[in-house]
Amino acid sequence: MKLVDLQQWIPGIVIDMPYATANNFTHTILYYHPAAWMHEAPANALRLVQDDLRKKGLGLKIYDAFRPFSVTCILWRKVSDRHYAANPRKGSYHNRGLAADLTIIYLQTGKELDMGTGYDNFTDSAHHDFTQLPPQVLANRRLLKQTMCRHGFSAVPTEWWHYHWHSKIDYPVIDLDFDEIRKAN
Repeated sequence: MKLVDLQQWIPGIVIDMPYATANNFTHTILYYHPAAWMHEAPANALRLVQDDLRKKGLGLKIYDAFRPFSVTCILWRKVSDRHYAANPRKGSYHNRGLAADLTIIYLQTGKELDMGTGYDNFTDSAHHDFTQLPPQVLANRRLLKQTMCRHGFSAVPTEWWHYHWHSKIDYPVIDLDFDEIRKAN
């Protein structure tokens, strides 16, 4: 199992992981010593996304990437709704190192583009098909989705920030903490 650290793999990418603080919907610190990890193929695709955005003075901010299976179990207990959390019975793309929760930022300021809601917003207004938003917000979401999909990622309909990589390889669910991932890589 080889995961790569996105901070080292993708020049200029910003990592800001709310699950490493109590400033998330669980109000609990879920990650200790985190890094944003993914398998090499989706990390390479994400690097291409970053390159495309950089041409526009934009870049990516990662909220979450690889997620230990044990954390998925905690999230499921907090939000037992398959529209917003992965049922641990199957594991998730995050548990396999194939997903990222992210947004777009202005490279010069680090400020996030307005996406209409914050990360982990469990309302209809976070859905891709929700159109009762200002035109600029819809354009920002469209830019993120089109750029991610052009490079092989798929969106979850209920979360504007979640994208996962499809692979013909059946990657296993991983339940290692971040320090164990570092040692394994």
